[in-house]
Parts: sequence; C-alpha cells; structure tokens
Amino acid sequence: MAVVVVTDSSASLPAELIGELGIRVVPLHVLVGDTEIREGVDAHAIDYAADTVTTSAPSPGELRDAYAEALAGSNGAGVVAVHLSRQLSATWEAGRQAVRAMDAAESVLLVDSLGAGLATGFPVLAAARCAAAGGTLDEVYEAAVRAAESSHTFFVVNRTEQLRRGGRLSTAAGFFGSELVSKPVLQLVQGRLELRDKVRTRSKAFAKLVAAAEEVAGAGIAAIGVQHLGAAEAAESVTTQLRERIPRAREILTAEFGPALAVHLGVGAVGVLVLPGGCG
Repeated sequence: MAVVVVTDSSASLPAELIGELGIRVVPLHVLVGDTEIREGVDAHAIDYAADTVTTSAPSPGELRDAYAEALAGSNGAGVVAVHLSRQLSATWEAGRQAVRAMDAAESVLLVDSLGAGLATGFPVLAAARCAAAGGTLDEVYEAAVRAAESSHTFFVVNRTEQLRRGGRLSTAAGFFGSELVSKPVLQLVQGRLELRDKVRTRSKAFAKLVAAAEEVAGAGIAAIGVQHLGAAEAAESVTTQLRERIPRAREILTAEFGPALAVHLGVGAVGVLVLPGGCG
C-alpha cells in the first residue's frame, strides 16, 4: 500500500482531488459563542466580523486518531501529515503531541506547510502525488517540505483588525497609519503573516497582488492558487490576469476560504499562492 497523506481542513483542496488521492482531512474548529463547528462537517451561519467568533485547533486526541487510522490504511507504509503554519495555529503542535503518544511514532512524519489555505494544500498535493507514484515515506515527506519551502503567498484584505485581534499578524507590520485610507497587501514569510505593501485602493492592491505572483513565478512552470471570501468577482479577475501573465501555469486552483481562515481574514479577502515548479 501507499503512504497516506493527512492534512487539516484549512488546506482548501477540492473534494475530487481529496478523493482521488486518498488524502485524509481533519477538521479545524470554529467557535460561535457556545457552539463548536467542525469545518467542512457542520453547517452553521457565521458572522465573521463578530467578536464572539474564534477558532481552535484539533485536539491531540483527534489528530492521534486520524494518524492511527491513516497508518492502518497504509498497511505500514507510513503517514505524512501536512498542517498549516505553526506560527498561525496550534494544529502542528497538537500533531506533534499526537505523534509522541503513538506506538509507531517513527512512521508518522509531520510537515509545517509554512502557510495556510492553498499554501497548505499545495504541499499536500505534492506529497499525495508522490505517494500515488509509489514514493517512500521519506520521499513523500521531502516532496511536501520542498513545496512548503518553495511557495509564495500574498493576500489583500479590507482591514487587518481581525488578524491583529487574533494575533495572526506579525508585530513587524505595525505601521499601518489609517487603514481607512489604505489597503494592505500581506505576505507569508516563513509561516508568519507580514505587511508587504499598502496602497490607496483595492484595484491597486490587486495589481500589486498579480505583479508579486508574476515576479515569483518567473518564466518556468508553476502552480497557482487563488482564494477569496465573498469576493468572487475580484478573484475571477485576478485569476484571468494570472492566466495571461503566467502562461506556463501548470494548474490553477480556485477556492473560497473556509470558516477557520475567514474568521481572521474577513470578508473581501483575496489570496494568491504561487508554487514554482508545480505540485509534482
């Protein structure tokens, strides 16, 4: 049997790819008042701007059960678990605790994707495709690590208040001035969310987003991801521009941000991920 790849629901991958590649997905949790919602499992209306909405990682017990089930499904080939950045969530740390509590800990390898959303999803894809091609446990792990270290992620958000309130924005980005007259362009740097630029209008912010993606893609093959929350028209426009300006994009995935990320990014957010070389 093949190595099994596990991830969390922030990875935002299409259901058909998850099914095709046998990827196991552990839901993150969104807390709405006293109600706990498992992302991708429980349906619930969410006001993303409400102060009472928060998120939480899966427990070590949940992850241990998921890893054990995946390991059994691999018939001993092993498990590679790829989770969103440890700088943004406690999920990776919960995974580390889960692995330490397992008897076959050496057969479960953890990868910090250094990202979130499709920036986690693309390393997951790289790992799962390597596994499907017959890769060993170490080869699948290295495929995920290479993709995580090579990817570049950029975001445009309407406001940074939700990110700062949740502690997801690096203090190095603390020179915004009046957000009412500027639109921040953010980037992930070694798993941390930092300010890249700020402009006066959303149209200029999207232009910066596309230019940044084009710059890091270069002239080679690349995989592109576009995500949004309540900004389908803007995401479609960005996707169209990326198709034109990065002609060697091997694949372009589009998705909405799931609730666990949406709580922190806010309505109107658009993100672009570029993985030079593609996902294998």
